[in-house]
Amino acid sequence: MTDVIFNEAVRYRKRFHTSDPFELLDGMGVILKFSEMYPRDGLRGFCALMNRIRYVVINGKQPEEEQRVVAAHEAAHLILHMDQLKAGAMRDFGVYNVTSRLERQANFFAADFLIDDEAVLDQIQTSDGNFLDVAKNLLIPAPFFQFKLFSMVNRGHSMRMPGDLDSTFLKSSGWNG
Repeated sequence: MTDVIFNEAVRYRKRFHTSDPFELLDGMGVILKFSEMYPRDGLRGFCALMNRIRYVVINGKQPEEEQRVVAAHEAAHLILHMDQLKAGAMRDFGVYNVTSRLERQANFFAADFLIDDEAVLDQIQTSDGNFLDVAKNLLIPAPFFQFKLFSMVNRGHSMRMPGDLDSTFLKSSGWNG
């Protein structure tokens, strides 16, 4: 399933000529709002579909790199899970440690949309493969970077996954996308 999600992420990156999630949301005609009403460590963001209008709200108290991840994650829900959105909004409190199939799919799309494989490979060479340095240089939170690495490994790249970070999203009864 990661191949399908990867191909969708690449297709949207090419279609909108960007890897910026805010430009993607704008290009998709999504109404985007930033809210200061949630605590920094509270609700990360949500997306909703109302009267055929797509909305994304992002917690404006989060650091910019987190906002980018949440924007890409919510865009993924709008692209991959439109049928589920018809039943109600998708709210995200914890973006990284997810056990739900839909949340994992949104994270894999977001990771593959935001981060080009070649950029990862280049950074691994220039950072001596240090996971935290690579994530920092790519302006991606380290826990989220695991999704990109797992996607790359699943698509045939040979690399070592970090063992010291929480990887509960991979442990749920055999990951199958």
